[in-house]
Amino acid sequence: MSENLLTDNPGLYEQQFPDPDHVAARFTHDVVTRFGGGRALLDVGCGTGRDAGHLASLGYDVVGLDSSERMVRHARAHHPAVGFVLGDMRTFDLGRRFDVITCLDSALLYCHTNADLTAFLDRCRAHLEPGGLLVAEMRNGAFFLGSTELLDGVRTRTVVWEGVSYTSHTRLWIDHAAQLLRRRREWWWPGAQPLVQRSAWRLLFPQELRHFLDHAGFDVLALFDSPGPRTEPPWAPDEPWTADAGLSEALSGDRLHLVARLRP
Repeated sequence: MSENLLTDNPGLYEQQFPDPDHVAARFTHDVVTRFGGGRALLDVGCGTGRDAGHLASLGYDVVGLDSSERMVRHARAHHPAVGFVLGDMRTFDLGRRFDVITCLDSALLYCHTNADLTAFLDRCRAHLEPGGLLVAEMRNGAFFLGSTELLDGVRTRTVVWEGVSYTSHTRLWIDHAAQLLRRRREWWWPGAQPLVQRSAWRLLFPQELRHFLDHAGFDVLALFDSPGPRTEPPWAPDEPWTADAGLSEALSGDRLHLVARLRP
């Protein structure tokens, strides 16, 4: 196995982060519907393709983009109704425009620098129809201003995939100078040497995100910490929130949800 255990083993990834009820995709569909988005959709950071696949089953014309060759290969095999493309979120050029671009599960936070984030938003502007929606879901940098619960100690988890038990020991800490949430994860499984992986996410704050979006030509329609697919309590399709009510704008929760419209 390679040194990127989850990315290079999509089946293990889905076992580690299950979503059997397609909550993330159904949340996206609800948001797009409530904010008047169209049906041509680009999913940036599509991973295993399960969100893109479910959205296609709901009637969307979906393209998925990911930087992992193995993820794209897995997605193509499991979701043939979707077109999947190997590409970098900062430089992709697909030669067409979409009504909606989604960027879920903190994929946007792999833009570690201001230049990275500016480049991604530039690509979104080039690939959205005027008035198109950008929908993103990510960790909330502001959460760490008042909470250390995710930073306290090492978290251990075991998941069984194809009859093998994989145990991970994960530690998170903040790199203040780089404004990154860094992660060290050590994997153990029978018959193999321990594998250490390191990764990081940009910590973006709500006002900072608003500034980048405004500069890139977007109007923020909603910025909220709940409800969402990874909040507690989680988003549910029957909740009576609307496009302008029922969303928590305290922005102190662990997750941050963005809906922005490209200005004509």
